[in-house]
Amino acid sequence: MRTNDDQSLDNAQTYLTEMITAQRARRTVLKGAVASLASLSALGTGALVKPGAVFAHSLNSKLQHIIDIAITLEQLAVTTYSNGIAQLGLSGDNLKSLQAALVEEQIHELFFESLGAQPLTSTFSYPDGNSTFTSLSNFIDAQQQLEELLASVYLAGVVEVAQLNQDRLAQILAQIAGIESEHRVLGRVINGSEPINNYAYTPVLIKHVADAISVLSMDGYLSPVPGNSYAYSQVSTHYPDIKYRTPYITNSNPGSTGSRSNTSGAGGPGGAGGPGGPGGSGSVGSTGGVGGTGNPGPSAGQTGPVDNSQPIYDDSGDDNGPSGFAHKRPVKMGF
Repeated sequence: MRTNDDQSLDNAQTYLTEMITAQRARRTVLKGAVASLASLSALGTGALVKPGAVFAHSLNSKLQHIIDIAITLEQLAVTTYSNGIAQLGLSGDNLKSLQAALVEEQIHELFFESLGAQPLTSTFSYPDGNSTFTSLSNFIDAQQQLEELLASVYLAGVVEVAQLNQDRLAQILAQIAGIESEHRVLGRVINGSEPINNYAYTPVLIKHVADAISVLSMDGYLSPVPGNSYAYSQVSTHYPDIKYRTPYITNSNPGSTGSRSNTSGAGGPGGAGGPGGPGGSGSVGSTGGVGGTGNPGPSAGQTGPVDNSQPIYDDSGDDNGPSGFAHKRPVKMGF
C-alpha cells in the first residue's frame, strides 16, 4: 500500500529529473570547457564556477553542477583507492579496509551517475606523482586531503541543495559525508596516527561546492602529464560485508527498531503490559509488565516489524564486474 510519503517522493523525483534533463546542452558546453586540463590550468578554474561563466545560475543548473562536481570527486576517490590497492602492497586488515572504502566510493559514484551527473574530467594527477602509490606516507597524505575535501563538499552541499528545496538529496549528501569521515579515520589507522579519532566536529573547509574545483586544481589533482596521469575506471561493487548500499532512511515510528527486518529469535516483550511469546521478536520500546494482560508478542518463527522504506536505486542484481550498475536506472528515488 502506497503512502502519502511515497507519493511525495515520486513527485520530488519527477521534479528533479525534469530539472536535470533541461541541462543536457549546458553540460555539453561544460565538458568542452574542461576537455583539456592544460587549458583548464591556463584559463583558471574561475571560469567553471563564476556566476554566468558557464552555467546560468538557475535552480536546475545549480543542482546539476553540484552533482557533476560530486561525481568527479567520487571518480577521483575510486582512482586513488584503486591504485593504492594495486601498488602499495598492503595486506591483512589494512588491505581489507581500503578495499571496502573503494567499493563505498564506487557506490557513491554510481548513485550520482543514476541522477544524470556527468564528470567534469575522469583523468587525474597527484601532487606527489607516481610516488603517491609507492610510498605509504604519500598515499595517506593524498587520501587524507581528498577525504577531508569530500566531506567538506558534501556538507557544503547540504546547505546548497536544501536551498533548492531538495531536502532528501541534502540528507543523502550528509549520509555520504559521514562515510567520507570514516574513511579519513581509516587512513589514520593505517598510518598509525594518534589519536585515531581526533575531530569533535567535521570541518567544512570550503564555502561552496563549486570551490572544490579550485582546490583540486591548486593542489595538483587536475594537471595530468605523462608519468602522472591516472584515468578513472569503474570497479566491481562486489564486497559482501558492505551494508546500507542505498541511502537508507527508516519509515518506522519512534520506539521501533528502524531496521529493514527483524529475524526471529528468543521471545521478545509483547504489547504494553504483557510478556512476549516464545521465539518471536516484539517491538522495541514496549515493555512487559509483571502480571499484566497485554497482547502477546509474535509467536515462534515469526518476524518483527518490517520497514517499508524504498531504496534509491536497485542494488540487487549482478555486480561482480565493471558493468554491475552501469546500465541500471533508478527504480525508486528517495527525494
